[in-house]
Amino acid sequence: MLTDYLRWFRATLLQKCAGLTGEQLAERTTPPSNLSLLGLLRHMAKVERTWFRQRFDGQDLPPLYDPEKGKDADFEDLDPARAAEDYARLVEECRLADEIIAGASFDDTFLHNGEVISLRLVHVHMIGEYARHIGHADLVRERLDGVTGD
Repeated sequence: MLTDYLRWFRATLLQKCAGLTGEQLAERTTPPSNLSLLGLLRHMAKVERTWFRQRFDGQDLPPLYDPEKGKDADFEDLDPARAAEDYARLVEECRLADEIIAGASFDDTFLHNGEVISLRLVHVHMIGEYARHIGHADLVRERLDGVTGD
């Protein structure tokens, strides 16, 4: 059930971004917030990579976005011309995460900041993260072009 919910939330975020130009994806429609659909795509790619590849699988990976640009570079350092690459990056991070967890148990654990974290908890965290940001995406998309829905 957790895997299916995570899959559904991932697909829902991608669907909310479908059919838009890079400029539309990068548009911040709810000032003063820095939220944009492109920022949400980039942020979730970072979150997928962090929780599944770096923390759960222990991979030593460079940051996705320039750390010199701050912790919000995923939301702030947007390039509409690279929107398709950012979209593809999220799709690839999800694929890699699924590959890593394919043979794992929800009871598998790792240490993070001295705390034992299970793969089950990572799924619950990711579902919550996507749910929150899909709500943001609903508002941003509606302000862009009036589209609403699941």
